[in-house]
Amino acid sequence: MSKKLLIIHHTPSPHCQQMFEAVLTGATHPEICGVDVVRRPALTCSAADMLDADGYLLGTPANLGYISGALKHAFDGAYYQILDSTRGRPFGVYLHGNEGTEGAQRAVEAITKGLGWQQAAQAVVVSGKPSREDVEACWNLGATVAAQLVN
Repeated sequence: MSKKLLIIHHTPSPHCQQMFEAVLTGATHPEICGVDVVRRPALTCSAADMLDADGYLLGTPANLGYISGALKHAFDGAYYQILDSTRGRPFGVYLHGNEGTEGAQRAVEAITKGLGWQQAAQAVVVSGKPSREDVEACWNLGATVAAQLVN
């Protein structure tokens, strides 16, 4: 039976898109068998989507020092519905900001800690234009979280 990895993302800029595509490419690498990757824009992600997943990748810009309103909306609409059913599930996160990403990092940590999710890989935090190393880190993030679902 396949495991399901849900990518919940808000991708409003070319830099966020570049990071998203690298995460997706890593998560769908042909050598990682038994994982179905589902993508949901944060504004359309439902509690049912989250309940149906075995692990998560979260992608957001850091807007004014906080996660995007879209990602916050996804969690606001699902939090209590998924609270007891998703504990212990692995997640990874990638953030893009032009400055001041600390508040966004704290917000993701608080939400995921409250849900009891387990961070499966170090967060990828990029300021400005993603470098080759940043894109590679995003690819590794996607591959790492996906691979952990089958191990």
